[in-house]
Amino acid sequence: MAENEPGQDFHGAEDPRLSALDERLRDARAREASRQGVKVDADKGYAQGSRIISALIGSLVGSALIGWLMDRWIGTAPWGLIVMLFLGIAVAFRQIIRISGERPE
Repeated sequence: MAENEPGQDFHGAEDPRLSALDERLRDARAREASRQGVKVDADKGYAQGSRIISALIGSLVGSALIGWLMDRWIGTAPWGLIVMLFLGIAVAFRQIIRISGERPE
């Protein structure tokens, strides 16, 4: 083939047919990802995981502190701490279930 024939210039400007094909492929992939519920951005899931970790740690530490203070003031050691830790675990699991049911923002 001669060098001047159309469709043979590999080093020249972009072929509009290839650009259109790339655009259609991107659109099709985006539609398929949204149809299957696949999240493109991983940072959104990371934020949700951070919320779960903070809920778990905060509930346990907060309830342990309250239980320890109750034991010191009332004099019921170690029952206040034990009861409050179990309540903290229950609250933490409840929050984790609630947070995991949400979609990442």
